[in-house]
Amino acid sequence: MRPSTFSIVASDLGKREWGVAVASKFLAVGAVVNWAQAEVGAVATQALARVGYGPDGLALLKQGKSADETLKTLIQADDDRAERQVGIVDRAGHAAAHTGQNCLDWAGHRVGQGYTCQGNILTGPEVLEAMVESFEASSGELADRLLLALRAGDEAGGDKRGKQSAAVLVVRKGGGYGGDTDRYLDLRVDDDPEPAQRLRELAAMHHVFFKPAIEPDFVRIEAEVAQELQRLTRRLGYYTGEVNGDWDQASRESFEELINNENLEERWSQDQDPDLIDRVALDYLRLRFSGED
Repeated sequence: MRPSTFSIVASDLGKREWGVAVASKFLAVGAVVNWAQAEVGAVATQALARVGYGPDGLALLKQGKSADETLKTLIQADDDRAERQVGIVDRAGHAAAHTGQNCLDWAGHRVGQGYTCQGNILTGPEVLEAMVESFEASSGELADRLLLALRAGDEAGGDKRGKQSAAVLVVRKGGGYGGDTDRYLDLRVDDDPEPAQRLRELAAMHHVFFKPAIEPDFVRIEAEVAQELQRLTRRLGYYTGEVNGDWDQASRESFEELINNENLEERWSQDQDPDLIDRVALDYLRLRFSGED
């Protein structure tokens, strides 16, 4: 089987992030294609994929080789290079790609400043053109830009065999949960009728749970908001006191139990300012429990 697919490899040097996003009519494509290491670079290996291009490519990049040098080293040592497709971005944001002459139609790649898009068994070149246009026109977080490009390729035709899986990987030094790994965002949809769309939904959830709260989003828990949170925690069985708008210790402790159960510790904590909640967490709780009795 071939992970015949379309992907984008890119960097954001301002935020020191590198990442890969991929979609395919192939089970769990992210387990094969996506490779990245903070302050080193990123690699996508596909078509008749040689999975070793991932770790081997990162090892060469870590030695200080450029994307072009790494690509040449990988394919020159490979007797099946005509069957391979690979995209690479190095630590300096330089990109390189290879599409073997025996990759199945339609196959090709597009290399730009800080990114490369590649695909095979696509409906046509319009898939990569849509990805390039989307990525170059977008702004904001690298993960979101990668997923917008992936969605654009999907809507332009994508893998002509259909849809099955998608994945996104973004690395940043200390960007992982707890700060002791570089895997900022690593999400996969291994088998779904609309994997690219589902992946964007998962990324939005990731932002809720793991993006730190920022000051412009803070809302002070005054009487009206306190009553809303008391009603919510009482309805869910956390709070047994009166709904009176008094944000006292019992109210805060009940709310903290809800926050912990919903994995929102990055958004609210008694150890910080318990009289403030950020709007992202508040909106999530309103939506999450809007249908509860």
